[in-house]
Amino acid sequence: MLHSEKKSILCPNCRKLISYDEPRCPYCGLSNPGAGWKRGFSLSFIRKPYDIIKIIIYTNVALYIFSILLNPSSLGLSVNPLTFLSPSGKSLFLLGATGTFPIDQLHRWWTLVSASYLHGGLLHIFFNMVALRQLGPFILSEYGVNRFFTIYTLTGIAGFFLSYLAGIPFTIGASASICGLIGATLYYGKSRGGFYGDAIFKQVMGWVIGLALFGFFVPGINNWAHGGGIAGGIALGFILGYHEKTRENLFHRMLAWLCILLTVIVLGWAIIQALYLRFVY
Repeated sequence: MLHSEKKSILCPNCRKLISYDEPRCPYCGLSNPGAGWKRGFSLSFIRKPYDIIKIIIYTNVALYIFSILLNPSSLGLSVNPLTFLSPSGKSLFLLGATGTFPIDQLHRWWTLVSASYLHGGLLHIFFNMVALRQLGPFILSEYGVNRFFTIYTLTGIAGFFLSYLAGIPFTIGASASICGLIGATLYYGKSRGGFYGDAIFKQVMGWVIGLALFGFFVPGINNWAHGGGIAGGIALGFILGYHEKTRENLFHRMLAWLCILLTVIVLGWAIIQALYLRFVY
């Protein structure tokens, strides 16, 4: 007796195993998930949604180590825990620190992207990556991997652009993007409402208040970037929506890919020109 086997694929949107000829994904509702062009726009290199958090953390750690190796003789070994194992200002500048000086004097607008992947010390990167590891899974769960990376990227740009307008001369760190995740979580809690939404909103508002107090009492904190990140996260949460309002669609996937390409190009350029200016020029 002749029989045929159904071909299985991973849904381009939710990454669940489904039949190739399903007219609509039974898990996320994506229409015609077997279409080749839809699979082409999926983040196929990410096997599990939470892997995107690991990729971002690994990228930050790699660039932190690279910023130290770029100029090891100027490594900060201060007893001050906030500046311990801090890369030199020259290394951070070459790799894409942002602010009024890099942008106004050298027209390095691309640093609005690269600055989110640079850190000024061991504690700086440690606390930012811990915060990302705590906040990231919630955004992935409620917004999806495509909207997560879009929010992370664009709110970092928004935060640093606001700090540029405020006249901050030199700044780095992932906290603007992390504050973007906080803003998106605030929007989710307020928009969803109910017991669960209100609980999420109140919890995250506590983080915002703590963050504001920390920025007020600790010198060197870029409160403008934090505020811009939070505002950007709220705005993108509203524009892009979350799962209970709108399932991820082609627009979300294309926007995520644009953010990925922008990040890869900018960070690649930052590394190449940093090596050239440091050792060749």
